[in-house]
Amino acid sequence: DGELMQGILAAGGYDIALKQEDADVILVNTCAIREHAEQRVVGRVGDLSRLKKDRPDVVIGVTGCMAQRMGEKLLGQAGYVDFVMGPDGYRSLPDVLAQLRPRSLPEPTTMPRRSLPMLSGPAEKAPRLAVLTLEANENYEGLEQRRAAGATAWVPVQRGCNHRCTYCIVPYVRGDEKNRDAEHILSEIRSLPAQGITEVVLLGQTVNSYEADGWDFSRLLRAVARVDGIRRVRFTSPHPNDVTTALIDVMATEPTVCKQLHLPVQAGHDRTLKRMVRRYTVDGYREIVRQVRSAIPDIALSTDVIVGFPGESDEEYEATLDLMREIRFDDAFLYKYSLREGTPATRLPLSQHIPGAVAQDRLERIIALHRSIQREINTAEVGRTVEVLVERAAKSAGDLLGRTESYKVVAFEGDPSLIGSYLDVVLTKTSGSTFTGHRASVLVA
Repeated sequence: DGELMQGILAAGGYDIALKQEDADVILVNTCAIREHAEQRVVGRVGDLSRLKKDRPDVVIGVTGCMAQRMGEKLLGQAGYVDFVMGPDGYRSLPDVLAQLRPRSLPEPTTMPRRSLPMLSGPAEKAPRLAVLTLEANENYEGLEQRRAAGATAWVPVQRGCNHRCTYCIVPYVRGDEKNRDAEHILSEIRSLPAQGITEVVLLGQTVNSYEADGWDFSRLLRAVARVDGIRRVRFTSPHPNDVTTALIDVMATEPTVCKQLHLPVQAGHDRTLKRMVRRYTVDGYREIVRQVRSAIPDIALSTDVIVGFPGESDEEYEATLDLMREIRFDDAFLYKYSLREGTPATRLPLSQHIPGAVAQDRLERIIALHRSIQREINTAEVGRTVEVLVERAAKSAGDLLGRTESYKVVAFEGDPSLIGSYLDVVLTKTSGSTFTGHRASVLVA
């Protein structure tokens, strides 16, 4: 979304400021998935209040999912914020800024838009705007992203979500699923190699449910994999219910599709999954993993897990630990349940909510288990020579960071001129979650 807003504003005559002190407009782009993310936003926006006191003309906006969720309530809590804008309002950014900007800022370039912002606050005061309408057809088609420098492009193919998992705020802040035109996606991707971009990540809330004009996700993935100049293709985040035999076949047979799959399980007990409205069983999930590993024996699997969901018993939690031991994920993103206002789970009885100390203990235990499994998996890889796409300079002087096809981070000595290259690297050591190594040979510059 940040790249998308940069592209919209660049088309509207704006330039990116290198320091916030030099900016005429500051946007705080937000997530609403977890309470912790929103707390960080509140702190960040609070820091900007001091800048607003020194420079009253600077325009401060809060954009994204938290802005959609809180709406005008956020304007009431933060008097120095000039506007809030949900994810479907980005097209109107130049027009919104035209109402708020000092005269020195550029006139907005005319751009297609689906809705106009709603005024908030007394008319006699400087306007404060709330742009919160969810548009049924807004998939950001025709808007150009301003991509950050690097070898990887994140390409949205889908917006919104049709699932209604009881813990998740996404459908209520991003709307129902909206899929982009396949030919437009492919046209965008075909332009990337000329920009030095050789890795593509296809994005969607449940990306493998993609369907548009006769294209399903497996067909789209195969077409992307065959674009000239693209060396690696990934996608995130798929839903287990939409992992088909056709999708597995594409992953197994297309060389450019990385042998890595993020497959959120969320819980290891059927009763918890039912209460989460995940619409699959533990045995169903096991069967998907069996099919994937049968077709792609060296696949690297990662997952998401929520512990402490309301009503989760000790037995159900232990079942999740057992599933972690059984499947042995290469990576896992582990969270304790975070109550999100506006989600169905808020209607569950308070008596079912897990005490904070218990949820924290469950989180710490599953993190410890995952780290021990991850260390065992990665230790077994030490000594291998792997292909690494160099992504950026490391914090340690003289070192680079890259990722293997299985999405594992490797640090090794090298010059920044190698960023964007594919190198052979020998894995010499692991911290448990990441690797260090030394360069073997350059494959492709």
